[in-house]
Amino acid sequence: ERKMIREEIESREDEKMIDAAQMNNPEPEECFNVNYLRIYYGGKSNLFPYSDIHKWLSYGHDGKHPGCDEYYFGRREFSFTLENDVYLRYKSFKNASSMEDAIKSNFPYKIDIGAVYSVDPDKRHAYSQTGTNVFTPVERELVFDIDITDYDDVRYCCSGADVCSKCWPLITVAIKVIHTSLTEDFGFKHILWVFSGRRGVHCWVCDPKARRMTNEQRSAVAEYFRVYKGNENNARKVALMGYSLHPFLARSYVDYLKGFFEGELQATQSIFSTKDKYEKILAMISDEDIQSELRGKWENSARSSLSEEAISLVRWEQLKNTLQSKKHKAPTLRMCVEEIVFTFTYPRIDLEVSKQMNHLLKAPFCVHPKTGRVCVPIDPNNCDEFDPLAVPTLSQLIEEINSGGSRMDVDDDEDSDTSLLAKSIKFFRSSFLEPLLKSCKEEIESSYKTKIGKSKDSFSW
Repeated sequence: ERKMIREEIESREDEKMIDAAQMNNPEPEECFNVNYLRIYYGGKSNLFPYSDIHKWLSYGHDGKHPGCDEYYFGRREFSFTLENDVYLRYKSFKNASSMEDAIKSNFPYKIDIGAVYSVDPDKRHAYSQTGTNVFTPVERELVFDIDITDYDDVRYCCSGADVCSKCWPLITVAIKVIHTSLTEDFGFKHILWVFSGRRGVHCWVCDPKARRMTNEQRSAVAEYFRVYKGNENNARKVALMGYSLHPFLARSYVDYLKGFFEGELQATQSIFSTKDKYEKILAMISDEDIQSELRGKWENSARSSLSEEAISLVRWEQLKNTLQSKKHKAPTLRMCVEEIVFTFTYPRIDLEVSKQMNHLLKAPFCVHPKTGRVCVPIDPNNCDEFDPLAVPTLSQLIEEINSGGSRMDVDDDEDSDTSLLAKSIKFFRSSFLEPLLKSCKEEIESSYKTKIGKSKDSFSW
């Protein structure tokens, strides 16, 4: 075991793909401790859905169908973060039971999932002795990572890792915009959205054409979603070029962003209500005369009896009207209203995570070590209803077991629907896993038939 850990620590060079912030395991709190983890991963209560995770990551290669690759799952990289930051990368497992055994003997604080490699990750050293570089990623879901901390300059209720019902809707809008584009613009069907356990969401696009993308193709998709051109020091973070919006951006603006900006965002953040707030927005207007005109109106307006939200809405209307009447002055003003809306509401994706095949991402249904919350799937079609603060914690799950609701197997009895995790597992199975496996099996069978057909043709005279 020590030798294995030493070997894993030697491969730290490869860990640069892991976000340094993720590596710090904070002190476990009331909702999270190692004993709870032992029950979650190892108890008789069957809380962690081992079989479902294995079925998902096998993509129909179950050994039961002709043409399937029985070694497929065994080439998938897993990484474990253990207590005291002991970090094991390039773990791989032959089957579901060996994965389960490894998790039950380590009780990882975090489980990350990596790419499918050309050879088993745990045998990579043996292959490296041969001098040929055969250890290379060959498949990986297209993944996206969205974190509320990236919205700190446009939310006034929380900052850092904190999240509440006022700022979480920024993440909800991001899910809607990205999901709509992935399905309508790219034609993807098998998309899994997962709560990160604390302050954001992860997206896994699992269609075959997504899993087989090269890094260049992944970068192209990531760049398709990029609108933020500025940096921390630029007031104008979004530059929308040209006379009209790209169809994807126009649809996002009309269907989601404009209504959210003028409705929920104004209601919860009142982004024009104080001088500090509105100066940030005035800085996005390139014309100083217009800036001064609006500043004069807002500074001199008598103390109003209006609520912060109402003041904010009035000022937004004034800004829009002023820009509308002056937009002939300069081409840069033409898209100014849209640029402000995009700056506040458009998804802030960590694009680097999406661009590289060998990036790691936290496994669904594992537990966040700081909050103790389970990383449950989110239904993109009902994401307005998702409340990150209502997601079950380990301590709540343990309490449920102690009070008698001990089994989480959704198939076992109908009453289990009331258990805290059952709905999430049921959603994962019925809405994501079953349709995915059906299409995977069809694809394997179809390519097998084609292969057989070709071999028959080659024997015909």
